[in-house]
Amino acid sequence: MTPATRTIWNGAISFGLVYIPVALHTATRESGLDFDWLDKRTMDPVGYKRINKQTGKEIDKENIVKGIAYDKERYVILSDEEIKYALPKSTQVIEIESFVCGEEIPLVYFERPYYLAPLGESDKAYVLLRETLLKAKRVGIAKVVIHTKQHLAAIIPTESVLVLILLRWANQIRPTEDFSFTPLAEAGVTEREYAMADQLVQAMSESWKPEKFEDSFKNKVMAIVEEKAKADDIQTVNRSESEAENVGMADVVDFTELLRKSLQREKESQPPEDMEKTKDNF
Repeated sequence: MTPATRTIWNGAISFGLVYIPVALHTATRESGLDFDWLDKRTMDPVGYKRINKQTGKEIDKENIVKGIAYDKERYVILSDEEIKYALPKSTQVIEIESFVCGEEIPLVYFERPYYLAPLGESDKAYVLLRETLLKAKRVGIAKVVIHTKQHLAAIIPTESVLVLILLRWANQIRPTEDFSFTPLAEAGVTEREYAMADQLVQAMSESWKPEKFEDSFKNKVMAIVEEKAKADDIQTVNRSESEAENVGMADVVDFTELLRKSLQREKESQPPEDMEKTKDNF
């Protein structure tokens, strides 16, 4: 296995008496837009200053301390030594503390994925862990330190690679009790509406194809950048703006009618040979 992704560190997966050397690699890449601040008069880069919010004056770095808000008006000041003392020790070890059913972890806990690649002669142990987790339908819950920050993580098996996904801590998740959700029994959903909704979902179902979805904002911006670059940034680039669709909402929404129209539109967009699969049963 010779991954082309950036290596974060070389370490090991540890659980019980098992120790599997691995390399931690980035599983994603940034593809967003990076807008730099420029002075429009000179095209000079615009930086950031450390400003006192009360006086508006710039502050030298040596006069800045770090504090944690203890209440509305008061702060507890921490020295660099105190903060360093609290930092987790970087052990280069992914220490599995337990194995759980992956389906039990709510999606809101998942944050950032990494690939785990076997190192040295660890192929056999790596494959054994991967296949055992797949067969048992379990994931490993571990703690790991990355860039001096401790994370909770899940080691999830796939057909080819172990994926380490950073998890949010429990106190970072807002409880659903903070919101008001209508129970099914009180929603007034009829069997007919449920059947229509299910039919619509089935009609719109397809295999997962991530390449089908693109960042339209980035594509449009980069197209403008390309045009401006070709014009040596002298001429104004004229581009047509897509019409914005204004969707009006009635005071009372007929959910059944929305389902019917959505299902009908989906059926009309299908090839004739596929329409037999989604006949109108209502």
